[in-house]
Amino acid sequence: MAFAIGVIDYEMLIKLIVAAIAGGLIGLEREALHKPAGVRTHMLVSLGSALFVLATLSIIPDEVGRIIAGIATGIGFLGAGTIFRSKDHVVGLTSAASIWAVAAIGLTVGGGQYVLAIAATILVILILQLKRYGL
Repeated sequence: MAFAIGVIDYEMLIKLIVAAIAGGLIGLEREALHKPAGVRTHMLVSLGSALFVLATLSIIPDEVGRIIAGIATGIGFLGAGTIFRSKDHVVGLTSAASIWAVAAIGLTVGGGQYVLAIAATILVILILQLKRYGL
């Protein structure tokens, strides 16, 4: 499991690209509505989560559970930065939740579960669309 200079692991590269695209699709929906976290934030969260999993699997595979738990906990701090309270309502909860979901999608892609990640991406986008229909 040593790193070699000049060797490209195309499967890992594909996972990073898929994670970034999945995050980007969700981020597009958020950005179109001028929400606090948009395309770049969602792409980076998903990509970073996938990268943490991939690096851990390559370096210390027995620690993947701890890395995933750390990401699930730590991403809450980033999401919390999107939440604002005004006099009569709270803004940003959905963006915070979408950041949390995107982190999970990135983790899923990093673990090689493409179908699950794609299904989750579609579900997140559909859920975010519910407000447009008054739900």
